Amino acid sequence: MNILTVDGLCKHYPGFTLDHVSFSMEAGTVMGFIGRNGAGKTTTLKALLRLVHPDAGQVTLLGLDAAHDEHAIRQKIGFVSGGLSYYPRKTLAQITAVTRRFYPAWDEALYRRCLARFRLSEEKRTSALSEGMKVKYQLALAMSHGAELLILDEPTSGLDPVSRDDLLDLFLTLREEDGVSILFSTHITSDLEACADQITYIQNGRIFASLPKRELLAAYRLAECAPARLTPELEAALIGLRRHKDSVSGLLRAQDAALGRDCTLTAPTLEQLMVYLEREAEK
Repeated sequence: MNILTVDGLCKHYPGFTLDHVSFSMEAGTVMGFIGRNGAGKTTTLKALLRLVHPDAGQVTLLGLDAAHDEHAIRQKIGFVSGGLSYYPRKTLAQITAVTRRFYPAWDEALYRRCLARFRLSEEKRTSALSEGMKVKYQLALAMSHGAELLILDEPTSGLDPVSRDDLLDLFLTLREEDGVSILFSTHITSDLEACADQITYIQNGRIFASLPKRELLAAYRLAECAPARLTPELEAALIGLRRHKDSVSGLLRAQDAALGRDCTLTAPTLEQLMVYLEREAEK
């Protein structure tokens, strides 16, 4: 069952067009949403949240039409953003008192359990929270109104490696123990190596790929060889060709791996995949 379906989403701005974006996400999964800055990630998320109105296309969330069932959808989704600023002098208790009014299904007992689970004190002012604790507080608010889908926008941006790892473990726990689905937009692709089931990759306003992570990575090999080993056939097949004095490298599609018989072939990381594909797109 799909918890999210995006079909033909379009939005035109001067200098940029979100061009017939389509993808779907299964319930109970973590989808990584990747692309370089300016590729259309934020515009897509804003369209999902109805913060911008698309020129064309349809978004279905939890079986509901985003254009016509906006209020019902907001009761069942949570938005979490890294670097989000609250009123610095307000305590968590004051912010929660306002937030709970918007959610008829608010579960106070669950909220209290989330505070304990995330080690949050309501007496603290938001200015006293670390970036990681701010993300956990947003998660507590989302879980307490029964969010079935979490939309995360750069939630680990600016965090140290230990805090990032802590949050990634938490995301996996929410999926595995609470059954929450997570759409995770980030430029830190190594985070998705640890927790994503599926990857949707947007490039210049268009979806380049939307596949299970393992399937996407298995479709390519990272090839590296000495310049003398670079045949015309290999050069034509390499994606995002990078030349150095002592080596050349690039991606090979799995079906072209035989062309790299004189190369060192390895499985690419998501970061390597994105870097070489973006180099190719810039040609």
